[in-house]
Amino acid sequence: MLTLFGNITIILLTRTNESLRTPMYFFLNNFSILEIGYTAVTVPRMLSDLISGNMAISFNSCITQMYFFFLFGTTEFFILALMGFDRYLAICQPLYYNNIMSTQFCLQLVLVSWISGCMVPIVPTIVLSQKPFCGSKIINHFFCDVGPLVKLSSSDTAFLDTFVLIISAVVVLGSLFLVTVSYVLIISAILLIASSSGRSKAFSTCTSHFCVVTIFFGTVIFMYVRPSSGENHEMDKAVSVFYSVVTPALNPLIYSLRNKEVKNALVKVLHKKRHFLEQSEVIPSVKLKEYS
Repeated sequence: MLTLFGNITIILLTRTNESLRTPMYFFLNNFSILEIGYTAVTVPRMLSDLISGNMAISFNSCITQMYFFFLFGTTEFFILALMGFDRYLAICQPLYYNNIMSTQFCLQLVLVSWISGCMVPIVPTIVLSQKPFCGSKIINHFFCDVGPLVKLSSSDTAFLDTFVLIISAVVVLGSLFLVTVSYVLIISAILLIASSSGRSKAFSTCTSHFCVVTIFFGTVIFMYVRPSSGENHEMDKAVSVFYSVVTPALNPLIYSLRNKEVKNALVKVLHKKRHFLEQSEVIPSVKLKEYS
């Protein structure tokens, strides 16, 4: 509920407030949509299983869950890289920012990110769906992750293991590389600013994104950009809870508590709501005259 409420609030603020209609908040809007989808793929099913005690899931539902989990997760990496690129242009190339980050260009970047996110999990999903599962049917996880599913297959999965590791490294480390380069250039430019207030203001526009990047990339790299672990299933599940449940709930708080523009927009909305309620209380009621 915290994840849904926080991300829906950010979506509504970025779409209704004039001051937040910028490329940065357009990307944040898409990021919040992805966070909702990312959480909705796993958490409702997990809560349902915990309440009902029925842990069974059909094979088709399992494969579908895996595909959409990686679709939303992969697209999030691309959006985070775009947000880093946007902050680089805003701070390092302010004179060219408005010309480069036009509405059409932002739409194209986001569209490419979504399409790429849809394409990346297709091959692993198709290959895994064709594998035989003749032994144990118990997935040692709280959702259908690719690692536990591969371990259940009774056929040779060396190619699939290698493919998943390579594609994860390309997506995750490639996005991290772009974000890192952006922040190296950003920090270099900020350090050249003479006034301390100017440096503080420039840093404040990046802190929220930097916090989200650190948490999200760190946990996912631990899970997917490493060779298959032996029997460390409990640690994997604990880390999975962190990046699939905890992080999506924290991200709206990070962007709202660390971002003055979001806080100001939220205060304005609450002030308008309060003013409307106060006005409705002072408006006299009108009683219809009764006619015989």
